[in-house]
Amino acid sequence: MKTLNRFDSYRAEFPITENFTFLNHAAVSPISLRVEKTMASLFEEFSHCGLACYEKWAKRIDEVRELFATLIHGSSDEIAFLGNTSEGLSAIASGIKWKAGDGVMVPRQDFPANIYPWMNLIKRDVRVHFYERREGRFVVESIKKSLRPGTRLLSVSSVDFATGFLCDLEALGDFCRRNELLFCVDAIQSLGIIPMDVKKYGVHFLASGAHKWLLSPMGCGGLFISKDINHIVHPEKVGWKSVIDDEDFFKIHFELKPNALRFETGTMNVPGIHALGSALELLMEVGIEEIFRRVLLLNDHLYRSLGDLNLKVVSPWGWGERSGILSFIPNSAPDALFRHLKAHQISVSLRGNMIRLSPHFYNNAEDINRFLEVLDSYSR
Repeated sequence: MKTLNRFDSYRAEFPITENFTFLNHAAVSPISLRVEKTMASLFEEFSHCGLACYEKWAKRIDEVRELFATLIHGSSDEIAFLGNTSEGLSAIASGIKWKAGDGVMVPRQDFPANIYPWMNLIKRDVRVHFYERREGRFVVESIKKSLRPGTRLLSVSSVDFATGFLCDLEALGDFCRRNELLFCVDAIQSLGIIPMDVKKYGVHFLASGAHKWLLSPMGCGGLFISKDINHIVHPEKVGWKSVIDDEDFFKIHFELKPNALRFETGTMNVPGIHALGSALELLMEVGIEEIFRRVLLLNDHLYRSLGDLNLKVVSPWGWGERSGILSFIPNSAPDALFRHLKAHQISVSLRGNMIRLSPHFYNNAEDINRFLEVLDSYSR
């Protein structure tokens, strides 16, 4: 496989490469040196400047909000910073005014972050309707067959965490429009590697943590609430920052902000948001579309080589179905292979009976070949 020098020039940004063959970005990613530098600089300001730097920190939060909005083709006032994907989805699930008998559609199987917030609505007599995946996939037709009276919302993961299936968000958004459904997306397995356009796809809600493909630390994420349906969602949790004029502490009122920012209840995760800003700047500097092409090229190499070893790749490989995740089934003892790879400083994930690989743009052919070499040594 041909090495692309432009991407290799970023490799030094990731010291993880000095000690590990890291192919596990669908789990928890390492951060870059520029993100590390951002956090170190911020903590130096915490210790030397204290509150004197508050306006500077707040200004940067506004800038990062713009960056996140640009990433997904939304507007900055449609973005709230929360702690993770689950918190974002839960905010939406609890914030909609449901009626008894309403329904939500979700795929089975899916990552629990996109199931439990909806199942929690049983106390409001809201029903969860599952539609089935087939080898990780689903199509609009299968959702159409499962659509029941009273269904108000469809929630999907843009990419399946296990098989890596990339669903057709544009077709799903069109389906929701035609059937007057709200459209919610858990985007944690695609943001940072696959282009996202919430307006083009007709997405009403999107939630994503930043610690996977966005290459940022754990504990920070973004929530998108479309202006088109902003009025139908009321935050269940509010605080001093939820209201307009939030820094006028002596004017007690309950006038919630008219946009997504009302979901930010109090003191912000300044380090997490600043770190996310630097990570987003790096990703946008490289280019999301180019990152996706790069990762697909790396996975092509993996796919061919695993086929040569007679190993079954379970990840979809059709046009428009591929993501950054490639999962395969070992011929025997997946847990033993996982331990073998770990012992050789190769970071992957064990998901059920599958080994899940998820390279990013700074990985290269040498990383792939190192993995294959260790895999071959286990097979002998």
